[in-house]
Amino acid sequence: MITLEEPARLDDGPWGERELAGLVRAAGPGASAVTLAVARGGRQAVRCAGRVDHASGEPCTPETVFELGSISKTFTALLLAELAARGDVTLDDPVERHLPAGWRPPEVRHGGPIRLLHLATHTSGLPRLPPGLLAGALAAWNSNPYAAFGDRELRAGLARTTVRHRPGERFGYSNFGVGLLGRLLSEAGGGAGYPELLAERVCRPLGLRGTTCAPDPPHRAIGHRHGRPLPPWRIPGLPGAGAVRAGGTDLLRYLRAHLRPGEGGPADGSAAGDALRDALREVQRPRLRLPRSGDQLCLVWNHRRTEDGRDLLFHSGGTRGCTALIAFCPQTATAVAALCNAGPSRWENFAQAAYDVFKEFAREADDG
Repeated sequence: MITLEEPARLDDGPWGERELAGLVRAAGPGASAVTLAVARGGRQAVRCAGRVDHASGEPCTPETVFELGSISKTFTALLLAELAARGDVTLDDPVERHLPAGWRPPEVRHGGPIRLLHLATHTSGLPRLPPGLLAGALAAWNSNPYAAFGDRELRAGLARTTVRHRPGERFGYSNFGVGLLGRLLSEAGGGAGYPELLAERVCRPLGLRGTTCAPDPPHRAIGHRHGRPLPPWRIPGLPGAGAVRAGGTDLLRYLRAHLRPGEGGPADGSAAGDALRDALREVQRPRLRLPRSGDQLCLVWNHRRTEDGRDLLFHSGGTRGCTALIAFCPQTATAVAALCNAGPSRWENFAQAAYDVFKEFAREADDG
């Protein structure tokens, strides 16, 4: 379990209610549930609005689980750093070292090899989606496009892939790359599946009791697109890129572990606890500057330095039926997670509104 001290109080007053109202507006009428989780210094609050479904009487609570989409990639990055801290992998390992037996790596035309670090910084040269996925996804594009793409399809798609740019040379956001990273880590971690390895190495040590890759967990918010309910999001072949689900309480705990990485993980002085604490630090280290931007990229996390010297780390995510943003600022001990169960038609508005909430909370000011 996490060893962080609990905040001075769980705020029961109006703290965060105004911001939650703004996020409800940004989510639009397509959403039935919105959660805002905020921590700053010794204060924290998880604010919820609505119900888990338009047709349900079950209220949205701090434990209501939402699909996180690409925020899953931050969990994969932490898993990579944890395995590296234990010595199971190194960031410079080539992809070939951790492929399952009989799998063929992609062809790399120039330079190489593709390394685990390239996968975690979107510089591998792999396309955004693996070959073969689109053909099977079109029939379910607006509901569950990844559902038919499993481990067999990933193996076939990898063998058909040609990388035309030197790995490490160019940035190109890739679900394929981080999804493949999750598969390689599963192999390096002893052959357990990605959900099992993530639970063992990250979720249980951090006390994330409701965080899961299961497609239909209890107390879940039903995803919606244009106001219509969707089936649970499934991404069997690339779970490291988008399969994680969590609620506001767990995400606040997850973010607070990043704010105080020296105190995360088991408190028994074990090598496992030390590895997780090292990993929480390692994922926050900037690795490259993004093109046409002042922002940098850490292991998956986006990093932005403000004019007054604050570090803002953040990542957004979206499935067909849910959208989310998580962010933290070490200098002001601020963390924000925002979740809604409306699909990507409102994604940019909600993500931007959530980021604006985070920036406001992260400003240097008296904590009151």
